[in-house]
Amino acid sequence: SFLLCFCVVAFGAYVRLTDAGLGCPDWPGCYGRVIAPTAEHAVRTAEAAFGETVNVTKAWIEMLHRYIATLLGFLILCMAALAIRFRRDGLPVKTSLALLALVIFQGMLGMWTVTLLLKPAVVTAHLLGGMATLSLLLWLWLGLQSPPTERAPPRLRAFALVALVAVVVQIFLGGWTSTNYAALACTDLPTCHGQWWPAEDMDMGEAFVLWRGLGQNYEYGVLDHPARTAIHVVHRVGAVVVTLILLALIAYLLRAGRGLYRGMALLIGLALVIQISIGLTIVVKHLPLL
Repeated sequence: SFLLCFCVVAFGAYVRLTDAGLGCPDWPGCYGRVIAPTAEHAVRTAEAAFGETVNVTKAWIEMLHRYIATLLGFLILCMAALAIRFRRDGLPVKTSLALLALVIFQGMLGMWTVTLLLKPAVVTAHLLGGMATLSLLLWLWLGLQSPPTERAPPRLRAFALVALVAVVVQIFLGGWTSTNYAALACTDLPTCHGQWWPAEDMDMGEAFVLWRGLGQNYEYGVLDHPARTAIHVVHRVGAVVVTLILLALIAYLLRAGRGLYRGMALLIGLALVIQISIGLTIVVKHLPLL
């Protein structure tokens, strides 16, 4: 389930970045069908019924994402049933039920993503829910392995929690940047519009309005350039803050001197280098899909 959830998250990003989020204007079907229309007759029928042009490629991208997400939900349902059935054997019932509740809520967010026309708050929440599902599945899998021989020191646990919260906030900012089409609001590095803090080019008041009412189509964004610039710059600042926090955590783990902690430090450092490299490439190469 963890591996499948990783595929769901990655494919969800592919749906988002190929502008296929509204490839099917209805939910849970696609133009009133279980399978996206492909045949010429089916396409003409769908266009007549919904009054819009059918993009077959985008419709199939959207439906494939729904299919694998549904399979993931079924697997999580099975795990919850197994946990309840064998709870006397020590299976984690609470975590399994929390996962089931989360994946059901994820399905609702997926529905609202379509019915509310890609509202940024909903799409960003959908991203956070997907990452939370992935994290809980990993936590569940690790918990089913051999239990740890000792608990980490309280100071290290607190430090790791601070780093985790910082990363979650940065994921939100990344999702907010994407859903508001602000990834290319700044195309130079490390400055933005030739300035470290382009105050005159930013509109913070409009940048983080979470809810703008109903009935508006948010595909390709509705914000003016100053608001998108503000979102982009705040995301960059968040990246610097998270990098400093994670570097401090890595140094703390390395000083601990134990093999497990040193391994964790190297993994966190590798992930950090990869993520920073991807972020820089997005700006330099103007949002390449890969």
